[in-house]
Amino acid sequence: MSADEITVVHLMRHGEVENPSGILYGRLPGYHLSELGRKMADRVAEHLAGRDITHVVASPLERAQETATPVAQAHGVELGSDARLIEAGNVFQGKTFGVGDGALRKPANWRHLTNPFRPSWGEPYIDQVVRMTKVLDAAAAAARGHEAVLVSHQLPIWTVRSYVERRRLWHDPRRRQCSLASLTSFTYRGDRIVSVGYSEPARDLVPEHLLPRR
Repeated sequence: MSADEITVVHLMRHGEVENPSGILYGRLPGYHLSELGRKMADRVAEHLAGRDITHVVASPLERAQETATPVAQAHGVELGSDARLIEAGNVFQGKTFGVGDGALRKPANWRHLTNPFRPSWGEPYIDQVVRMTKVLDAAAAAARGHEAVLVSHQLPIWTVRSYVERRRLWHDPRRRQCSLASLTSFTYRGDRIVSVGYSEPARDLVPEHLLPRR
């Protein structure tokens, strides 16, 4: 096993979800890709068709498994599931989130907003870093010398990228560079990450209001 062997692990965000009520679905089961979300998944599978992908794993949530399926099928790879790729925990899960008719209308919920640096409303950023770096390294080992695709969720992907690129973990959610069906790609030389790339194969399918602020 060469210490200079190159492996690429693509962290993919799932596609658009069918959610007409605007619920913060978090880790709740039963939320599937919309028709547009399925098109996004197919688009990324086409984009990756010529890549040397030997390992595909997704968060156990339906939207992630459905996003990963076309990629796994295109490469004849069995799709795996890993709970370390799951969405970040959030106390507002199952609620609409806003001041008007959302969770912030209730003073009882304000106590969850006291510390944005941790954050106080959900899974600590550092806990996300720990589980995501472990699953990245495991994928790099499984696909050594080839490429892997891991399908996860926006916040865990952005958090681990921020950690690898040595940025602070707390941030403005509106400025995350992690749009629907995007790829955040970690290149390993041996066991060490040497670069991080970002691409949006399905950018033209993403509604304008959901794209990150520049």
